[in-house]
Amino acid sequence: MIKREFCAENFTHVPEAIELGIERIELCDNLAVGGTTPTDAVQLETIRYAHPRGVEVVSMIRPRGGSFVYSETEKSQMLEQAMQAIKNGSDGIVFGCLTEQGDIDKSFVETLIRISGSRQSVFHMAFDAISKEKQPEALDWLIEAGCTRLLTRGGTVGTALQHKAVINELIERAGSQMEILPGGGITHENLDEAKAEIHATQFHGTQIVPLTHIK
Repeated sequence: MIKREFCAENFTHVPEAIELGIERIELCDNLAVGGTTPTDAVQLETIRYAHPRGVEVVSMIRPRGGSFVYSETEKSQMLEQAMQAIKNGSDGIVFGCLTEQGDIDKSFVETLIRISGSRQSVFHMAFDAISKEKQPEALDWLIEAGCTRLLTRGGTVGTALQHKAVINELIERAGSQMEILPGGGITHENLDEAKAEIHATQFHGTQIVPLTHIK
């Protein structure tokens, strides 16, 4: 059973995506900069619609576009946003935080994982900005920290399919200890190819199902 995660910028396409059979929604705002924290109103509307239909909703926690190195003020905002997303009923939170040296910001990520509690914690494509030689250790640390899932395209540019070898290595290393979610250029049109080439049980995208109004 392959799980499809629909990346939604707002509520607009949520009903159609659910009708088309998606199993989970990653809810964001401002996808033009890679996604930021959605408003409380959008979170609540989406959760109220999705949950009775058996669809999970995870909420992006990101104060701005750009780098994944955050100031103390931004971190405070993210902590408040994370707690509010859980309070709103999100099934998990999605985040990615790095140090200026390009490593995972461990103490801050540990705090976000703790806030997620029994719900899902997802480290997003900030992981792809970590140097390739440091990624195995970073993945091991996320597993040890109790992170639920890693969203990755396998590289800083290009598509998940172009980086399938890298993603498959991450999947093999993680084993059953952590979910690996490939995303980046995966659509309903190439999903069969992705399923054949990438050894994942779930895939992520804004066009993971054939929405009427998105081309």
